[in-house]
Parts: sequence; C-alpha cells; structure tokens
Amino acid sequence: MHNNLPAPDAAILVGVGVNQILSVADLDELALLCATCNIKTVGRVCQNRKDIDPTYYIGAGKVDEIKTLIAATNATVVVFDVELAGSKVRNLEQAFGVTVLDRSKVILDIFAARARTAEGKLQVELAQLRYNLPRLTGANGVMSKMRNGVGMRGPGEKQLELDKRLIRDEITALEKKLAAVKQVRETGKNQRRGKARVCLVGYTNSGKSTLFNLITKADVYAKDELFATLDTTTRAVYLEGKQFTLTDSVGFINHLPHEFIRAFESTLDETREADLLLHIVDCSNPHAAEQVAVVNNVLQNIGAGQIKQLMVYNKIDKNPNFSVPDGAIGISAREKIGIDKLKKEIYNYL
Repeated sequence: MHNNLPAPDAAILVGVGVNQILSVADLDELALLCATCNIKTVGRVCQNRKDIDPTYYIGAGKVDEIKTLIAATNATVVVFDVELAGSKVRNLEQAFGVTVLDRSKVILDIFAARARTAEGKLQVELAQLRYNLPRLTGANGVMSKMRNGVGMRGPGEKQLELDKRLIRDEITALEKKLAAVKQVRETGKNQRRGKARVCLVGYTNSGKSTLFNLITKADVYAKDELFATLDTTTRAVYLEGKQFTLTDSVGFINHLPHEFIRAFESTLDETREADLLLHIVDCSNPHAAEQVAVVNNVLQNIGAGQIKQLMVYNKIDKNPNFSVPDGAIGISAREKIGIDKLKKEIYNYL
C-alpha cells in the first residue's frame, strides 16, 4: 500500500531556560507535539540564560551552532520550546534560512487539525487569529505600500495597517458567532439544571475520553495521542438510580497558549461550573507529578481551582507497582480495571 502522507519536515528543537534550569521533559514533550504535526526531530539544542537576547532570544553563538546543525542534518524547520515575538521569528528565519516555529504555533496547528465540531473550528480559528495579529508583518516591502482605490483618497492606508484591521474585524465576527453558540449551550445547561455535574479534567493523553466512553457508552474519539479530543461532550449518566451529567473536556498541557484559554472560554465554562472534577492522571508517565501540577495551575487560572477533585490514576496496567495515594483511585480505563470502585466513589459523592 502507498502512503499518501507528505514526507515529514526535519526539525531542530531549541530549548531555552531563562533564570531556570531547562527541563529535558519539556523538549521530550515538544518532540511529541512535533511528531503529531508530522515533523521529525533530527537535532536538539539547549541553552540556559540569565536574560533574553533582544535580537534572537538565544545568544549569537548559539545561533551559529544551530546554523551548523541545520547544514549537517538538512533540517527544514527550527522549533523553539518558548513563545517568540514576531520580530524574533523574523530575525531567526533570516539567520537560519529555514522556517522558525514556537511551541504555541505547533499546539495551535494541532488544534486546527483536530477540531471536528463547528464550535471547535470557530474556537481554533479565533485562537489562531489572536496569535497571528501581533506577529503580522509586511513582506518584501509590502507594508510600506499604500493601498489606492475607491474610498482610499488622500494619504491612503498602509497594507499592514489594513491587514491588521481586517484581522480585528474577523476576530470580532468570530467572537459574535461563538457568543451565539454559547447562548445555545446555556439553553442546554438550563435543561440540565438540578442534575449533579461531573467533569473529566487532566493532562492531554491521560485517557479521559476512553474513560468517558466506558462510563457513558458513548463513542467519543479516543486514541493514544496528544489532543485526540478538542470538543467538549456531555452525556447524562444513570448510576443506581442517581442521575448526573458527565463532561469530557480538552486535555491541558504545559505552557498552554493564552490564546487557547481565551478562545475556548465557553467550552471551559463546563469545567468551571462542575460540582465534581475527576482529575485523570497517567500514572505510567514518569512526569505524572509535574503534569498534575500543570493541570491544577490551569484550573486555578480558569477559576475552577476551588472545585472538589477526585484524583483518578489511570493506566495502572502499565505501571503495576504504582502506589495509589490515599483518597485517590487507581484504574485502567482500557482494561476496565477499578471502574466499579470509581463508580462507587462517584455515587457516594452524589
């Protein structure tokens, strides 16, 4: 059989620790994010700095090192594990002669590929526009050209200024569309008033959707990959005479782009308004503790930090020696281990 997928881009990953020691786990995760975007890692470069270089973010010596590595590996893209300003992306691309991406851009591209519902696509488009607006620049001198034509008398309007205004208009239009969608969602919430609301939260690829399908007998897309699910899904569940709603939400990740939080605000309302959060943790991941801290930080940032949590350590079949903390539950959603105990805990809460 022939594989019609395009050949993957070859990437050099760049990690920068500013006033802190760079975590190797961050670059490992960036490599997974790149792989999800069909980008193959061919090299890694790290630098710890006291401050950010005003031109390149990294030092000039490190720029030369990366240029040498690009030539040796035939890399076609350089991906930074930080968020870069537009001016630094331009400077770096001129220095390297290849495309430069930052972590936020990679995550947003994954969102764009994974969004399936109309609301999800609107949210992703809004996040991308908000990300691109401050990075918009003219190319080949276009920004200095004046646009002429009807309604453009006098000094006219610079192309760059016009492009920015058009993007702002698009952002406003998308915000109105999402507000309308939110109104429909509110109607659905009103119909569910009086029912206890349980929401699954956790780091991306922790197994939330698999558990959701198991409890609700739904058919939400679930796969062992980052951000397999972007769209929030809610189902009514009956448990020994008790009824509640269970919501599957998008997974969180370290250094989540702030554009994501703003664009997905209506979706995150389901998390903020929950009565109980099932915090799903992949106990087979060596960085599980750090992932728990990231999720709790995001929950605080979106105003859900005060909601009662039940810690659920998933994938114990992959880590049979894992010691489940007191007050938590160990399960395997894929192998259906510990599910009855989890349901009992939910029932006791209800």
